[in-house]
Amino acid sequence: MRWLTFSLTAVPRSLPALLSVQPWTLARTPPSKMASQSHWLTPEEREQLLPELKAAGWEDVEDRDALFKEFSFVNFNQVQCSVIKAFGFMTRVALQAEKMNHHPEWFNVYHKVQITLLTHDCRGLSKKDIKLAKFIEQAAASPN
Repeated sequence: MRWLTFSLTAVPRSLPALLSVQPWTLARTPPSKMASQSHWLTPEEREQLLPELKAAGWEDVEDRDALFKEFSFVNFNQVQCSVIKAFGFMTRVALQAEKMNHHPEWFNVYHKVQITLLTHDCRGLSKKDIKLAKFIEQAAASPN
């Protein structure tokens, strides 16, 4: 079992170096399949794509280039059913987000789900956010 021995004295010194992310490493990352959707929305794209989402209740986030919406799954007959409906909605959105490799910021309490969308790669709104917001609207409208 000699091959399992190692020195712990070197770990504390090298750990910060392993955990730090250098800015140039991110720039060298090869583009992904969805790289074309990771760029900020142009002013023309914003004029074309955002009015539909804003009409559906999505709002601009103050001090961030992001969209926000709160969904409420209220069932007055049974509170427990509302919680299950909210959880089912979040599960559908999570599966789509995983498929897109684009994950929302969200917060859930009982029957309410708050979602903020932005693309962290470009620190603002991108086509990925528009696509995910449209999926979220469909998922919220579905009876399941």
